Amino acid sequence: MHIRSVVSVSALIGATLLLTGFTWGFGKDKCLKANDMALKLPALTDEVQRSRDESEILLLCPEGGAASFVQGVQAEHAGNIDVAVTAYRRALQLEPSMSVASGNLGVLYLQKGLLDDAAIELTKAMNGPRIPSYHKALGKIMTERRFYSLALYHYGETLRKTPDDAGAIAGQADVYAAQGQSDRAMEEYRRALLIAPSHEQASIELARLYQQQNHPDKALDTLKKAVVANPRSAPLHLALGDLYEKRGEIQQAEYEWLLGGRKSASSTTQASQPEGLLRGDRLAVQGEVERAADAYRAVLNDQPDAVLPFERLGLLYFKTGRDGDAITAYREAAYRNSLNADVYYNLGRLYEKRSQLDEAIVYYKRTIERKPDHADARLKMADIRLLRGNVPEAVEQYVEFLKLKPESADIHLKLARIFLKNKQFSYAEDSYKAVLKLAPDNLDANRDLASIYRNNGNNEKAMEHYTKALELQKDDAETRSALVAIYVKEKKYDELTALLKQSVEIAPDDPNNHYKLGLIYDFNKDHENAIASYQKAAELNPGHARALNALGRAYMKTGRLSEAREALEAAKKADPNLVEASILLNNMQDDFRPEPRKQSSRKKATAKKKRTTSKATKAKSKSSAKPKAAAKKKTR
Repeated sequence: MHIRSVVSVSALIGATLLLTGFTWGFGKDKCLKANDMALKLPALTDEVQRSRDESEILLLCPEGGAASFVQGVQAEHAGNIDVAVTAYRRALQLEPSMSVASGNLGVLYLQKGLLDDAAIELTKAMNGPRIPSYHKALGKIMTERRFYSLALYHYGETLRKTPDDAGAIAGQADVYAAQGQSDRAMEEYRRALLIAPSHEQASIELARLYQQQNHPDKALDTLKKAVVANPRSAPLHLALGDLYEKRGEIQQAEYEWLLGGRKSASSTTQASQPEGLLRGDRLAVQGEVERAADAYRAVLNDQPDAVLPFERLGLLYFKTGRDGDAITAYREAAYRNSLNADVYYNLGRLYEKRSQLDEAIVYYKRTIERKPDHADARLKMADIRLLRGNVPEAVEQYVEFLKLKPESADIHLKLARIFLKNKQFSYAEDSYKAVLKLAPDNLDANRDLASIYRNNGNNEKAMEHYTKALELQKDDAETRSALVAIYVKEKKYDELTALLKQSVEIAPDDPNNHYKLGLIYDFNKDHENAIASYQKAAELNPGHARALNALGRAYMKTGRLSEAREALEAAKKADPNLVEASILLNNMQDDFRPEPRKQSSRKKATAKKKRTTSKATKAKSKSSAKPKAAAKKKTR
């Protein structure tokens, strides 16, 4: 095989590699960095730094567990607890050992009254950084479960790092009060109120202890101060109303109850409800679970067919994580044909939590029967249908949900992916457009929509959205590969070169980036820049066989044979199985030159003399042959 042919084949191989895409080498290290940053987020107190770190995590590894964790944090800060829970769960699916996702999820479970689930997640969180808020949440759970020593340990750990945490101090006071150490509990409650005068728990419990010790005036003074410090607190107004009621000041009690969100006792609605229900409600607000339950049951003794006591019991147990009791109470309410849609919705959630999906579907349907605009029930049904592979019904419910909550970009995105998976490209395109209308910077929507346009042959639109995706995430290898392929197909070599240069700028220490840039220079016959790129790749990784081979090939093209031989020998040493290097070396001759050398004037004269002598000899031979032929003829 001739050298020139081998070089041409090599160039073709390089171009083929370029067309079919490369392994860019991004992702893993950046996701590890994102995970490390995520572990430090809960401890950050500087909001500006926190915001910067969140943004960086989303850019570093947008599809990883750290990004889902950040999305959960942002949803939680926005007050969207259900979205936050979903995001934390997704983070743990991607990164099961992400302790901060477990911790944050545990805290939210505790807020929702799911004590068992909260305890599991918070215990897992203890394998990572010891965040004070996680210890505080575990302290509350241990107090509720009456593991007082463990509760004090976790509150102590909280206060060791955050000594001015009023909630942890009040939590310790709860433990002392539960153990009968009233004086010590009161001391801790007062300490908490010095730090946070509006603290609900400390104010209510301190007032209760004052009443137990027959100091009603101190109890009243405590609650009044708390209401002044926190005038929008419903629990404080309700507790103050209860205290006025005990003092016989009914008018003032009704006023405080009204501020607490409960109609006055003289109103028609409230008058129609048994006193036991109202008392149970007040106790429930104060966290007196068993006393509240007793009050509701007392109503049932007089009215065994009543619906409201079972509804209230179900809600009470639901909030405190007593799922079995909640199911029993809610089912009794449902049996009595409760008109409250949340009774059926909460039953559906409880059964779904137990993976009893058939029962969950039944109660979500009954929720919608009583309240057709119950968006969350429709979303739950859609998710279960999708999980079971019933795509048409899932799509139907997602569409109904979006009619009720059209601003839900995440559900538009989910619907778009369903359509895309089922090759319903026009519907998918519409859904992705809906996502981008609500969230123009959504990376997934831009990337997926670009893919649809590319498959339809609309490369202009595809390039637009791929470019946008790269603006959002510069190290997106999948998008870069797709964009490279389009640029090659459309012969946009300037854009292609710029894209590969950007890869070098993003990761200048990655030898592969320099090697790939060298390939496009080679493709454009810019041999000097190609050589520089290959040299850089070999400098960063002396064992980079492909870069060394390409360098040797480029040297051959420019006539630098000794350097070519050296580079090809190095390539062969780095990878003995690299066929091209062996072929090029075998066909390289010591006297090979890219172009034939010109002959010297002396050699030209010698060659000319030889040609003249040869012609003269031939002529002489012909002339001597003629007389001989004539003589022979004459003789005959």
